[in-house]
Amino acid sequence: MSEPYSCEKQYIGNFGHPVWENPTEHMVNAAFAHHGLRWSYVTYEVSAEKLRDAFEGVKALGYRGFNCTLPHKVAIIEHLDGLGESAEVMGAVNCVVLRDGRYVGENTDGKGFLESLRTVIDPADRKVLIFGAGGAARAVSVELALAGASEIEIVNRSTQRGHELVTLLNEKTHAKASFASWRGDHPISADTEIVVNTTSIGLSPDTSRVAVDAGSLRADLVVADVIPNPPKTAFLTEAAAAGCQIIDGLGMLVNQGKIGIRYWTGIEPDPAVMREALETIFR
Repeated sequence: MSEPYSCEKQYIGNFGHPVWENPTEHMVNAAFAHHGLRWSYVTYEVSAEKLRDAFEGVKALGYRGFNCTLPHKVAIIEHLDGLGESAEVMGAVNCVVLRDGRYVGENTDGKGFLESLRTVIDPADRKVLIFGAGGAARAVSVELALAGASEIEIVNRSTQRGHELVTLLNEKTHAKASFASWRGDHPISADTEIVVNTTSIGLSPDTSRVAVDAGSLRADLVVADVIPNPPKTAFLTEAAAAGCQIIDGLGMLVNQGKIGIRYWTGIEPDPAVMREALETIFR
């Protein structure tokens, strides 16, 4: 006798603004299908003023969790029932998980970036320059500091946000953090070894370049971008032309997505399936 029909399905959301160019839905649903899970990941355009309403909708519909991307990674915290350890240190959330009836904020961005970076270079005892001071910058800089980076320079247009992140790093990690105001094309110092763009500059359909002094790019630098779409941003194109070793945002996206799926479902997804799904839409 066949099993009775059931349309039961579990749902995960993704909130952002802008968000339609975000490829996470394609990657996560490929993993769900590959592992035979009746789960669905759905992307929603949610403006800052509608974030509370979106969260109330998630709770009412019984979603098992959601991702939140720009500009919600910090703002979402006030709506949640609690924070995981890393999210509490960073003050930023990109992954929310339903646990025992409570929506708990986690941060998988920094961990995903770190896994991707370590395929090229170990950040321990390295000097890092980070463009940006928002949620992604917090996640990446804290994980780099915890991984042993010796110095972290935060370059940002907003002085207040930049100093807030530097204070967090200096008070809660062993890395030596400093701030530089971002005015015009920022030069990279000769002792910097890793450069990371954590801003939304270059996210499709924007084709802007990160304002960096092209003459200070060197062949011994590792240059990374957290932007997944397009994988080859203007920033990475410029760095590659200078001979730098570059890391695109797909590796970070796959790794943080893998951790998120583990949080939501309890399974360990196949990252190769997830990377392949992303590469098919960027060919």
